[in-house]
Amino acid sequence: MNKLLASVTAAATIAVSAPVFAADIIVVAHGQANDPFWSVVKNGVAKAGEHTGANVEFRSPETFDMVQMSQLIDAAVNQEPDGLVVSIPDADALGPSIRRAVDAGIPVISMNSGSDVSKELGALLHVGQDEFDAGLAAGERLAELGGTNAICVNQEVGNVSLDQRCAGFAEGFGGTVEVVPTENDPTQVESKVKAALESNPDVDTVMALGASTVGEPAVAAVDAIGRTGEVLVATFDLSAPFLEAIVDGKAAFALDQQQYLQGYLPVSFLALNADYGLVPGGDVPSGPNLITADKAEQVVELSAQGIR
Repeated sequence: MNKLLASVTAAATIAVSAPVFAADIIVVAHGQANDPFWSVVKNGVAKAGEHTGANVEFRSPETFDMVQMSQLIDAAVNQEPDGLVVSIPDADALGPSIRRAVDAGIPVISMNSGSDVSKELGALLHVGQDEFDAGLAAGERLAELGGTNAICVNQEVGNVSLDQRCAGFAEGFGGTVEVVPTENDPTQVESKVKAALESNPDVDTVMALGASTVGEPAVAAVDAIGRTGEVLVATFDLSAPFLEAIVDGKAAFALDQQQYLQGYLPVSFLALNADYGLVPGGDVPSGPNLITADKAEQVVELSAQGIR
């Protein structure tokens, strides 16, 4: 009898403490394989799977390819997961696939990009930052620091979120702004930024839209032509080397959207939804947070660890 009672008690304890079942959750993001930003998102996804016990898969195209991404979403829908996380850099291209998931009864949460279309497409909520407002804040701050003539370097042309960043930056900056399109290749970025600065000596500000792929090469380009301290360089997102450039006075600031949360929270929310029917009632703003020299040193180590 004592053994039977002990077994019943143990089973009851496990039933209360463990999830109802291991949810199957698929994450489909647009991030390119060579962009360290997305490795931080993946780290957040993995940790959420570990914490919740959910079975999580992270999928993304090798390059910025909306056709391939829509196919990845369609394939995920066919697997009938308990939840789907998507980034939405192009609502026109991805909307039909996302609606197909919603129509199939699959709970969808968007993250990173698509805050303006998330609800319209049927997602439960969005985890990310408002890209236009973040750009606006960056532009205002760089204007306060004395910038008057800027380039906004876009490494992923066609990504609506990056277009919004440049548009917000231009409005907040108020001075002259030229958008410089590049590929997601640091070597090409450095060459193009250097060429833009050499062809127009009036350019005194560089707004980068990604730390590793654009911000770091922009700092290198400014240094290569001997204008460190004269040209303001700022970036969206973080990397340990760019944070060190802020500490060293070679860069002004970085905008942190806390992409670890963008990976972690949607998976956690969908696992809670699958287990208990719990879900937040609105969007979750993960950023922006302005990282200047007084904060940069604290964040460098976490960035190197793939958390910030």
